[in-house]
Amino acid sequence: MKRDFTKKLVYAGMLTAAAGVLMAFEFSIPMMPPFYKIDFSDVPSLIAIFTMGPAAGAVVEIAKLLIKIMISGTNTMFVGEIANLLSVAFLVIPVWFIYDKGGRTLKSALLALSVSALLRTGVACFMNTYVTLPMYAAAMGLSVDEVVRAVSSFNPHIVDLRTFILLATIPFNLIKIGLNSAIGYLLYERLLKAHALKAVTVKKETA
Repeated sequence: MKRDFTKKLVYAGMLTAAAGVLMAFEFSIPMMPPFYKIDFSDVPSLIAIFTMGPAAGAVVEIAKLLIKIMISGTNTMFVGEIANLLSVAFLVIPVWFIYDKGGRTLKSALLALSVSALLRTGVACFMNTYVTLPMYAAAMGLSVDEVVRAVSSFNPHIVDLRTFILLATIPFNLIKIGLNSAIGYLLYERLLKAHALKAVTVKKETA
């Protein structure tokens, strides 16, 4: 048992390191705010969840955020980091619970990742509406709509908070989470077939 724990610890460390590296390779996409950037750092976290369970996935996600803070600090007074921590629960819990209870099949994986994407996008909408943008507005002495217009030169159709959520927050999160989910599961399946994860994969209990 101690040997199994050591193996899982090593794998979790490797996945955390991979997530930390992937965070540095971020890029913007057209028609989105410049501070909305896509990276693939959720891929190692998803592999950890599918392979070793929810605790390992949470450890990789939290360690990844700590690495980011240590390397680049925060430019949101830790509001963004708190939002990301909240999002961790909506990544780890539904993905593992639905995938595991569904028999760990492709169908259950697709359902788990879809539910997680919707929940995490909802969290992002809530945080932008009630926390992040109002905080920036209060700090700058402006209304929320004025802040939105100040950062919306990338898309002339965004004129207020409602259109910002509909045309920026929702599509961005669905794109980013969708890409990470697809790559994460496909890579997990490839590694599993290559027996690269056999030593730490959680076995499904049989009745």
